[in-house]
Amino acid sequence: MIFYVLLVALSFGILYMATSVRVVTQFQRGVVYRFGKVRPAIRGPGLAVLLPVADRLQKVNMQVITMPVPAQDGITRDNVTVRVDAVVYFRVVDPVRAAVDVQNYMSAIGQVAQTSLRSIIGKSDLDDVLSNRERLNQGLELMIDSPALGWGVHIDRVEIKDVALPESMKRSMSRQAEAERERRARVITADGELQASAKLAQAAETMVEHPAALQLRLLQTVVEVAAERNSTLVLPFPVELLRFLERATPAEPAHSGAASAASSDKLASAGNGLPIPHAPHLPSVDHATPVGG
Repeated sequence: MIFYVLLVALSFGILYMATSVRVVTQFQRGVVYRFGKVRPAIRGPGLAVLLPVADRLQKVNMQVITMPVPAQDGITRDNVTVRVDAVVYFRVVDPVRAAVDVQNYMSAIGQVAQTSLRSIIGKSDLDDVLSNRERLNQGLELMIDSPALGWGVHIDRVEIKDVALPESMKRSMSRQAEAERERRARVITADGELQASAKLAQAAETMVEHPAALQLRLLQTVVEVAAERNSTLVLPFPVELLRFLERATPAEPAHSGAASAASSDKLASAGNGLPIPHAPHLPSVDHATPVGG
């Protein structure tokens, strides 16, 4: 009899333990309902002892939850059709409100995120959607966080993942980008020509003030060209140099006819390299003596 009594007591103990003891993990919090009424005390991690039949435990996950928002089709403020998807990071901060005030807080957050994403697309231009995503992410976070606070949920971050554009719009944007790059290239080339012309003008003014600078520059150019052994060098001879030499040459004094002839003979001899014989001096016809008396 004692054995059966102990067996029955053990069975009741096991049943009581099975119905009144729950395990709450580290990342969860337990909300206890006693006869359908929520208890203000939140059960933390570990063993939670409940009253059999009277208490019911609901576990709420306190981890950061990552929820992808399905891609939403929308029309931007400048009438461009886009398809945008996003991701929402949120966590529960009040387990009682998340369990009592909303039926399914995850589904509610998903619906609010989709509605807010379509709304933010309609309020923004295409350039903002493509290049100013940080501001759109902050706007989405505020729009989703406003109703979520009443459900005991805090939105940590919202990010736009991808923006899909029509093929025609992609081609138009590529042509626009190409034209913009060509415009920048032309502006840079024109700016370089302007700076080069300004420097050349300064160099010309310096050469006008100092004529020897032009000759030095000419010689430097000749040296640079002569560095190539297989090149033919054509050296221009400035006319101004000839005029300078002409002005610098002193005038020759007047000489006798014999001296002039001798000078011309010497020049002729120097010109062709051959000596020119001198003609014998013949007596003048006026001073000749008549023959035969």
